Amino acid sequence: MKATDIKSVYFVGAGGIGMSAIARYFLHKGIFVAGYDKTPSALTARLEEEGMRIHYDDNAALIPDECRNANTTLVVYTPAIPDDHSEMAYFRQGGFEMQKRAQVLGTLTRSHKGLCVAGTHGKTTTSSMCAHIMHQSSNDCNAFLGGITKNYGTNYILSDSDYVVIEADEYDRSFHWLRPWMTVITSTDPDHLDIYGTKEAYLESFRHYTTLIQPGGALIIHRGLEMQPQVGEGVRVYDYSRDEGDFHAENIVIDNGEITFDFISPIERVDHVSLGQPIPINIDNAVAAMAMSQLCGCTASELRDAMATYSGVDRRFDFKLKDDRHVVLSDYAHHPQEIYQSAKSIRELYRHRKVTAMFQPHLYTRTRDFYKEFADSLSQLDEVVLCDIYPARELPIPGVTSQLIYDNLRPGIQRTMIHKEDVLDYVRSRDFDVLLVLGAGDLDNYVDQMADIIKAK
Repeated sequence: MKATDIKSVYFVGAGGIGMSAIARYFLHKGIFVAGYDKTPSALTARLEEEGMRIHYDDNAALIPDECRNANTTLVVYTPAIPDDHSEMAYFRQGGFEMQKRAQVLGTLTRSHKGLCVAGTHGKTTTSSMCAHIMHQSSNDCNAFLGGITKNYGTNYILSDSDYVVIEADEYDRSFHWLRPWMTVITSTDPDHLDIYGTKEAYLESFRHYTTLIQPGGALIIHRGLEMQPQVGEGVRVYDYSRDEGDFHAENIVIDNGEITFDFISPIERVDHVSLGQPIPINIDNAVAAMAMSQLCGCTASELRDAMATYSGVDRRFDFKLKDDRHVVLSDYAHHPQEIYQSAKSIRELYRHRKVTAMFQPHLYTRTRDFYKEFADSLSQLDEVVLCDIYPARELPIPGVTSQLIYDNLRPGIQRTMIHKEDVLDYVRSRDFDVLLVLGAGDLDNYVDQMADIIKAK
């Protein structure tokens, strides 16, 4: 189907953070947009306000008439939708063109200069930083991000720029649809082993991704990764990290809740960079985002000004309460290495305070594969409160519960197991110094109330 033939677009899984950004792209183009999602949310409510027609029952009869012509309707779906979904069956049987979200993004990287950010963790923050730098610069950009940016209140930026910033998702090998002009790879710690099976297959997937970079483009890869890239002819390769590499930081100062550093680059050094969201792990992310933006021509002043005004992403080190007595923040970390980095950053910021982690594991398979690593990462903190596993797309696995993590926490760590429904009562019964709420499930829905309860004390 040619782009000019598309009169309507139907989304199966409309409320996903990445899917909604593409829905907004088509809404902006004046195309009829509709879709299904399992449950209403604040995001789906906003999409409906913006003109998208959404329903919440898996029922093909509810598909609007505007989306029933296979010659003019594009169907976009998320891989998380089960095979027995009746609306998916309707579209398959009707011969509709059906594309994953990543296929649609791949098409955009063929018509724009794709600035992509891949990696097990850090990609949402790094891509949103890059989008903010580019959008604030003379280059401008389009962007499809994996989180709601606090600067713009959305996961989507539209402009007439030739650049498009994309968060490249490795789940289900989705990023293999992309053709990046430039890409950052932040990390390759094995994940999604329910899809990949082995660490080797996971690393191979990233290697293949690097072969897709367009000639004349660039790879900016975190120093020390186990994965070995394989770029094509004419692709420049740079490495980066917090302390070493072609791009890195020097003269880092972390003091009184502020972080500043000098950005070291083979192109141009940028002194006195101040992080608008002063989290230690964001030094790595900022170096990567600034590197890719600088390779696109952003000036020193544009880099410095944008980093100082970057406000972060919802659920990524998202402070809900911060005063002299209490700190409450939410972080989307749901992989052991992400939790390790979150805990490390919290320890750097609050060296002499008691830190409690409240963690809701995400997926039975991930818990089964990494429960020892989760326990090790969480054991960096003073106290751990574990909730039941958030299943997302999975059915329970016998013997796989949060108890596996609980039993492997290091001796001496305070630990508690609670049900999600009891979280607010638990918070009322306790006092906290620094409370870090972790996970990619729905525990975040309670964080604002937790903060209110703690503040009232």
